[in-house]
Amino acid sequence: MAIASLLGLLFPQRCPLCDTQAHSSRAVPICESCWATIRHYTGPACSLCGLPAVSHHTERCQECVSNPPAFVFARCYGIYEGVLKEAIHFLKFNGMRRLAKPLAALLCELPLPAVDAVVPVPLHISQLRKREFNQTALIGKHLAGHLRIPLRTDLLMKTKETAAQINVDRKERLRNLKKAFAASKDASGLRILVIDDVVTTGATARESANALKNAGAKEVFVVALARSLPKY
Repeated sequence: MAIASLLGLLFPQRCPLCDTQAHSSRAVPICESCWATIRHYTGPACSLCGLPAVSHHTERCQECVSNPPAFVFARCYGIYEGVLKEAIHFLKFNGMRRLAKPLAALLCELPLPAVDAVVPVPLHISQLRKREFNQTALIGKHLAGHLRIPLRTDLLMKTKETAAQINVDRKERLRNLKKAFAASKDASGLRILVIDDVVTTGATARESANALKNAGAKEVFVVALARSLPKY
């Protein structure tokens, strides 16, 4: 019997969401029942940025019509709520790195474009030192392995330290992230898949794509685990 299996029997893990045993779940410590509640969003959305739309009659959101992004398209697996939100929090803020693999598996369910490299949205060096890992790089490693292409953490850098964006309105978030990223010239000619955990206003996706395109990237696509619903 494998050591991990033996430890699971001796010291069964409890799901932090419902307190049932979760040692045999694919997404330990989250149990299989809770994980199964995560849903892929298939409703109407902007064809460019993926913003959930009111109806299928709206092809593009107002922002993408007035200010088209540099990326070809951005897609998210689900809405930032429920178990998906909790799983991202457990990985990001509680250091549960084992969740990176099952979260990456969700992205593998999306229709992904043919690209040359997976590029995780980077953290500023000060934030990376504080957290000690980049959650998008962990997820990106598994996604790149599935696609059998390289994970390139050297192509995109965050050069501007920004404050927490959670409680910041859209206009201020866009201003904070303006020119916050720089890209290597090694991105020139490449088709790149940028990966993020959560899309809030889309500012990070836009600025990342701008930097990569300015460095000569042929095409940029964006995928993320979750999309925050806009607050009206």
